[in-house]
Amino acid sequence: MCDIRFFRSAYTDYELAVSIFQIPRNDEAFINAVAYHLQQSVEKILKAFLECQGVTVPNTHDIDKLLRMSRDNGSKIILTEWIEEKADTITRWEADTRYNVDYYIEAGKIQKGIEEIGKFFDLNGIRI
Repeated sequence: MCDIRFFRSAYTDYELAVSIFQIPRNDEAFINAVAYHLQQSVEKILKAFLECQGVTVPNTHDIDKLLRMSRDNGSKIILTEWIEEKADTITRWEADTRYNVDYYIEAGKIQKGIEEIGKFFDLNGIRI
């Protein structure tokens, strides 16, 4: 089932990340919230493309696993080098940013993530 709402949800998480990052506060909780929403956006777009291929998507946050599934199942998603190289890092953003109170990501790395994930959405024609 190819449902536009899956793509909309993925892009909404990306927009939330961008919006939070623009709040003028150099605070770990804000930076971690941005990373969490970036991870969710990547996870959801990968799952959306898999769903469009008729693949039953497991309940996972593992970006590398979803990338492998995308390649193995003929997903139409266009992957970027940055997404593939940073799959493990992006995966960690899901739980570490919410449950590890000592976890901190540098703002520069988040800025790069915003840029690269924005390119990933653009490359795949996702702007909802």
